[in-house]
Amino acid sequence: MQIDSVNIGQTASAAVIIYEALKKAIIEGQLKDGEPLRQDEIARMFNTSRIPVREALTMLEQQGLVATQRYKGAVVAGISPDEAAEIWDFRALVEGRVIEMAVPRMTPETLAAARAHLEAFSNAANPVEWGDHNRHFHTTLYRDSALAYHLGIVEKTLDRVDRYLRAQLSLSNGVARANAEHEAILAACEAGDAARAAELTRRHILGAKANLLDLLSRG
Repeated sequence: MQIDSVNIGQTASAAVIIYEALKKAIIEGQLKDGEPLRQDEIARMFNTSRIPVREALTMLEQQGLVATQRYKGAVVAGISPDEAAEIWDFRALVEGRVIEMAVPRMTPETLAAARAHLEAFSNAANPVEWGDHNRHFHTTLYRDSALAYHLGIVEKTLDRVDRYLRAQLSLSNGVARANAEHEAILAACEAGDAARAAELTRRHILGAKANLLDLLSRG
């Protein structure tokens, strides 16, 4: 099992530390779909008992990152084409609305930060960096929306699908296409055109959906 572990002993924050380590490994693709998450093995890696491990797995299951299967126990949750289609359609609706509300409130600092993430995305060399800067670019443009509940939902949804976004970027022409689409979205934001920014964001997400479904259909 490939995850970054630390010797934490038996502490009050053990479950949170394990949760964050497993979450990172799942999102970044170190742990693959269907991979077993054996409590005894994880407990040994973190030098703790099974209790905080069980708590961490419960938190991950609530986020949809882990599933419990009969005879197997906890495994990394996969995603079906139907579920992927639903999630990306949901993202297009929510994220389009969020950026539309954010554009009139965007500060020069927000636009500069988004530009920095766009440039970092362009220069990134691997899926981990692509995924990080892609996510930061979008969430930076959303943060001035003042829609706290929406932003929380967006973050949880991105956690659920982040590893698939990284796979899509690395296994297709996703980086070049995403870079051009990011540039157009940011230009609309810089021009203060909220409706265009929303429409471009929706198209961007639905285009990514089509690419992902093609990847999933090919295994």
